[in-house]
Amino acid sequence: MCIKELSLKGVYLIEPNFISDNRGFFSRTFCKNEFSKMGLATEFPQWSISHNKKKNTIRGMHFQKPPHEEIKLITCTKGGIYDVLVDLREGSETYKKWISVELTETNKHSLYVPGGIAHGFKTLLDDTDVFYHISEFYHPEYSSGVLYNDEAFGIEWGNLDGLVISEKDLAWTNSRTLS
Repeated sequence: MCIKELSLKGVYLIEPNFISDNRGFFSRTFCKNEFSKMGLATEFPQWSISHNKKKNTIRGMHFQKPPHEEIKLITCTKGGIYDVLVDLREGSETYKKWISVELTETNKHSLYVPGGIAHGFKTLLDDTDVFYHISEFYHPEYSSGVLYNDEAFGIEWGNLDGLVISEKDLAWTNSRTLS
């Protein structure tokens, strides 16, 4: 596997290396030793899956506040997502900047997302599944988010025809409440 740091410090794209033959392929998607060498988290006590029925479903932008910040390892196992990350770490050189990555069942890439980063995605296909390994247990009292369309970030979501989004995700406040 190849682990590459992206433009938001501490965010990594994990690209598998495939060993293929007439049966199909084999690939490692996680290695505790390789993650440890890079100073990345290796303990993920909570695993979750998100099933999304419709294309153009947005989930996000979610994060957990200190002291229960979550590190996430995110993989799309069925369908495809336009995954978006926003840096909410005050003092970071990329504070309030965002990046996007396509994670699909075909490319089999994963994202390593450190604490202090808001995470969300838009489904690219109907019946999309997203698998999460999470470093922290869920603490509802520390759960938070920002609006997916907050003007302070200027996230480009592309076509949102038929948008599906929860009332909870529409109720997040804008980024002015972060400071």
